[in-house]
Amino acid sequence: MTTSFDPTTMATNLATAYTQSAQSLITAQSKAAQSTSTGLTKLQSVLSAFSTALTGLSSTAGKTITQYSATPSDSSVLTATATGKAQPTSTPLFVEQLATTHQVAFQDLPAVPAGPGSMSVQLANGSGFNVDLASADSDGDGTLSQSEIARAINTAANGQATAMVVTVGGATQLLLTSGVSGAGGKITLDTSGLSGPLKTALDDTTKQKDLVAGQDAIVWLGAQGSGVRLQQSSNTLTAIDGVTVTLKKAQASGDAPTTLTVSRDDSATASKLQTLVDAYNTLSKALGDLTAVGGDSTTPGTFASDAGVRALRDRLSGLLRADYGGSNLRALGVNIDRYGQLSLDSAKLTKTLTANPTALDDVLGSATLSAPSGLLGAFDKALDVWTDSSSGQIKSRQATVTAQQKSLTDRQTRLDSQYTQAYNRYLQQFTALQNLQSQMADTGSLFDSIST
Repeated sequence: MTTSFDPTTMATNLATAYTQSAQSLITAQSKAAQSTSTGLTKLQSVLSAFSTALTGLSSTAGKTITQYSATPSDSSVLTATATGKAQPTSTPLFVEQLATTHQVAFQDLPAVPAGPGSMSVQLANGSGFNVDLASADSDGDGTLSQSEIARAINTAANGQATAMVVTVGGATQLLLTSGVSGAGGKITLDTSGLSGPLKTALDDTTKQKDLVAGQDAIVWLGAQGSGVRLQQSSNTLTAIDGVTVTLKKAQASGDAPTTLTVSRDDSATASKLQTLVDAYNTLSKALGDLTAVGGDSTTPGTFASDAGVRALRDRLSGLLRADYGGSNLRALGVNIDRYGQLSLDSAKLTKTLTANPTALDDVLGSATLSAPSGLLGAFDKALDVWTDSSSGQIKSRQATVTAQQKSLTDRQTRLDSQYTQAYNRYLQQFTALQNLQSQMADTGSLFDSIST
């Protein structure tokens, strides 16, 4: 008589059967919890991306979603860009002179003995700095070269000027360039703290040469001499609200002013609105995937039966169709198909803006916290219910899922302990049974041997 079972296999099978029902439930719940957690992470991501797009579009004080361009009649004289603060206009500008940065060269400076002494570099705007030459002898040869003087100036300048040594036709020159554009950056040297050959050389005007004179830009709004004269240290002009003008070339006396035309840029405006269309379509597709019911060949979305997420999807879709400021997206050329996807008709947008230049801003409004308005403000409020970092739906749901996952982990630990206990109990019982069966087999063999 032989044993007919394996105690380990029997114990495993019975312990598994004992815990199978509870294990199946925990496994299913853990899978669902993980799916929900992953879905919430994806939902947070797509809503945050859409919110960022809204912020980029949002009309704030002095800013409009409608785009403008600035075009000069002669781009060799000036170029310009326009922001949303600009207004359609045609402005004549005469560039009398450009702003330049003072640059002066000191020729044939001698190598002088190193020793105590200092000088100051002064700018016409009242700023300046001191240059200590006492420790400028970096190679320790006992003399100060032009390179060492330049290095000492650059160390002390803090951006107010730069010094370099250049060699032209075998002649070495110390070149100083002001760090300040315009007349206010004109450089002068105070050598009263020096003595000897270096002071003599720096004070010798015959050894100084202005390579570039420091001067302000002069621009006339209108014709030269009869318009409004503007003088400034920079070649970037911001006197026209919402427009930045870069001066490129001075005009000759008697030349006609350059006309700067600021006009609505419908192509750029359409591109700006297209960012909203694209951002919403991305969000709509993601929400559609998350709430998909599924079918014979497709898997249901994570939130297929979640009334809250489906309500959010429907809420955002409804906001697209609402009127704001007496108009709506349809009038601006934004069409919504049966699947909730948007498309933009640029020609219709241009036609609407021609009839009503503020229509786009009136409809889209602003998503700013201080004054939400229009479609963007409505979108932002709807999103905030879900994305608020302290009380939003996503944060609340994530906390619930985290607590559920912790509970499931604890239940799994307890079930694993129950499985181990059951397994050990069954193993002990079947091992004892196996031993008894073996003993009975041995006894039967003994009787068989006696009877024969």
